[in-house]
Amino acid sequence: MSNFSVEHLAIPGVVMIKPRKFADSRGWFMETWKAPDFSALGVTADFVQDNHSLSKQRGTIRGLHFQTPPHEQAKLVRVVSGAVYDVAVDLRRGSATYGKHCGATLTASGGEQLFVPRGFAHGFCTLEDNTEVVYKVDGLYSPQCDAGLFWGDPNLAIEWPLPRDSVLVSDKDAKLPGFASFLSPF
Repeated sequence: MSNFSVEHLAIPGVVMIKPRKFADSRGWFMETWKAPDFSALGVTADFVQDNHSLSKQRGTIRGLHFQTPPHEQAKLVRVVSGAVYDVAVDLRRGSATYGKHCGATLTASGGEQLFVPRGFAHGFCTLEDNTEVVYKVDGLYSPQCDAGLFWGDPNLAIEWPLPRDSVLVSDKDAKLPGFASFLSPF
């Protein structure tokens, strides 16, 4: 019996994985990664690096980020404190869902994880102050392959959960290019 269940989102390959929690009077325990169980769910990435971020303010948007070939990355994203609205944008040329996105709310209390395959841009908006996100990637970070798209691009039509004028973004993310001029390397 697997300790994980899966929900397939609107774009094939993007899945939300829910761990089984074992609770008692002390609290709870859950497995967050188990290669054989994830493989049975269709997640076969060979993760090589873990990342951890803290966003102090509710309404912080990080993204939409990706790495170009030959250092593209799949991600397994989980919230360990707080909550986020997590988004994946399909950048795979020839895909029936190219330029489309899907999203899900991830919470520390629920333990949900989002698997984002290679060939997708990824970003999230924090729904609570002091939100911490951890994610595994299957490719090492490569500064020369670091890329992204503008989080608020009307061509992508992402419905972020907070008004645009109340979000906090980095200078780098605010200057990312739009989708109309994007030439996908995937």
